[in-house]
Amino acid sequence: MFIIETNQLTKFYGKAKGIENVSLQVQEGEIFGFIGPNGAGKSTTIRTLMGLIFPTSGEAKIFGKDIISNGPQLRQEIGYLPSEVFYYDKMKVKDLLHYTAGFYKKDTKKRMNELVEIMELDTSRRIEDLSYGNKKKVGIVQGLLHSPKLIVLDEPTSGLDPLMQQKFFDIIKEEHRNGATVFFSSHILSEVQELCNRVAIIKDGSIIKTEDIKTLREDNYKKIFIKGKDLKLDQFNLQGLTRLILENNELRGFYKGDINQLTQLISQLNLKDVIIEQPTLEEIFMHYYK
Repeated sequence: MFIIETNQLTKFYGKAKGIENVSLQVQEGEIFGFIGPNGAGKSTTIRTLMGLIFPTSGEAKIFGKDIISNGPQLRQEIGYLPSEVFYYDKMKVKDLLHYTAGFYKKDTKKRMNELVEIMELDTSRRIEDLSYGNKKKVGIVQGLLHSPKLIVLDEPTSGLDPLMQQKFFDIIKEEHRNGATVFFSSHILSEVQELCNRVAIIKDGSIIKTEDIKTLREDNYKKIFIKGKDLKLDQFNLQGLTRLILENNELRGFYKGDINQLTQLISQLNLKDVIIEQPTLEEIFMHYYK
């Protein structure tokens, strides 16, 4: 079953493109990464899915139901954390959380208290007295207190210190083990690499690649390091070798092709060291953006 399904989803702001022809399928029970730099269209996609803005064309379904005609019903089972959180400044944290809990047709008290304790929130303070990081922690509790079936996260860790980031990841992993599907949008690729099963790369408002992370890394350029004696760039005239840098008899670059051809080439050289390894997700990402 697809928890999220979009078909040619498009949003224009007047003549300015937000997203165009975005087609995604997020399977039940997966943690799906949605990556791209700021301005690529991540938040526009998410706000459209959440019914905060309306699409120009195309369609989207959550739990198999249209996002526009079934919006209120769908939001009962969705936990959403936006990239920026804004609240009523004069409210106390506990009042805001109880106000939020009132929207859901279930008892949320136990889970709310668990999350407040994990995130080390002082619920007696007013919103206006909180730092940006503490406001983000309020958003995390607010988005998860009803144990949603779908968790939608838009740049969720901004403002959190490293300790709180790890606690947040632990919470998301726990929710996932309990059956939640997670849609995780970020430009911090190490986060996506740690959490996600599959990933979609968005560029200029359009999806350019959707793949599971393991395949994305394996079916891509290999990162190479070669150290030898009297190395010259013209010794590496092999199709598939790119972005070569040679300094002090150390060659770095990337290779995509038959690995046997590469090993045959380097076996003819006077070498001291060879490293061939998978690129990081960040290096793959930059390849698609360059």
